[in-house]
Amino acid sequence: MKCTYDYERELFRAIKPSMSYDGGDLKSWQGAAREKLRELLGLDGMRPAAPDLLVEWEKERDGYTETRFTFQTEPGYRVPAHLLLPNGVKKPPLMICLQGHSPGMYISLGIVKQEKDELSIKNGNRDFCIRAVKEGYAAICLEQRSFGELKNPNKELDACLEPAMTALLMGRTTLGERVWDVSRMIDVAERYFADKVDVNAICLTGNSGGGTATAYAAALEDRIKLAMPSCAVCTFRDSIGAMHHCSCNYVPRIGLYFDMGDLVAMACPKYYVQVNGAEDKIFPLAGAKECFEAGKRAYESLGCSDRLTHVIGEAGHRFYADKAWRVVHEYLGR
Repeated sequence: MKCTYDYERELFRAIKPSMSYDGGDLKSWQGAAREKLRELLGLDGMRPAAPDLLVEWEKERDGYTETRFTFQTEPGYRVPAHLLLPNGVKKPPLMICLQGHSPGMYISLGIVKQEKDELSIKNGNRDFCIRAVKEGYAAICLEQRSFGELKNPNKELDACLEPAMTALLMGRTTLGERVWDVSRMIDVAERYFADKVDVNAICLTGNSGGGTATAYAAALEDRIKLAMPSCAVCTFRDSIGAMHHCSCNYVPRIGLYFDMGDLVAMACPKYYVQVNGAEDKIFPLAGAKECFEAGKRAYESLGCSDRLTHVIGEAGHRFYADKAWRVVHEYLGR
């Protein structure tokens, strides 16, 4: 007798997503696919609000200026963020950085508060903002919903669970909310920072949960010039449909319509750097390669396969900064 777990996996693996890109007219497909994805994410249920930017402080660091600010993405909901501007670089490209399941966005700033933070940075290249500044880019980290400063202070583990489930009760999703916040961050950059950064060269990156939000945002947000999701792009059947993952990864009914390779196809013709680890156990490489090939077919249909690169690191679930940044510079000519 099969257990429920095995039965559900068999059902899911038998599904053929009905709206996957099939090699036809990409532009027409993208229009319909993005509309369906917005519906599935619950983006139409998000509530617009004036950004009401509040700068809390500005400090000179070694090689850059750091500004701490908060802004409103929905009425009554504020998101904290940090802007890092490298010294001596006029209007650099902007890399928006999303931490995944970690103590918070302070990891992106290279801050160590506990022993595991140092390991996360040293062994995982998760200090995204610091690396971006070293590469001559401006960088913004913003706290993702249910992470860091925005998580339930009374919930040490599985802090995403209750808000993710509550969102589902309202026809929303945590992933949709995170994508919404990225778009509102771009609004802020265009409105308040256009004299400091090149708003025509906005990039987005993140690892794990940050990489997942990057992949979804890149599928929908045309103001992103380059997307670099890390350790997140993988077939659903091999990753979130195969083993335990956080509730914030799940979008109801998405498997009936799309797989993650379709998100890559929706992002075309953006510059796209898909990063995976050869030994990543929760986003296995075989499923990652399948998604990359699906996305590549879409890019080839527009004659721009040179805008898509698969960076494969030699180890596990982490970012591979040296390999990935080489591709970023090739694409943006820095």
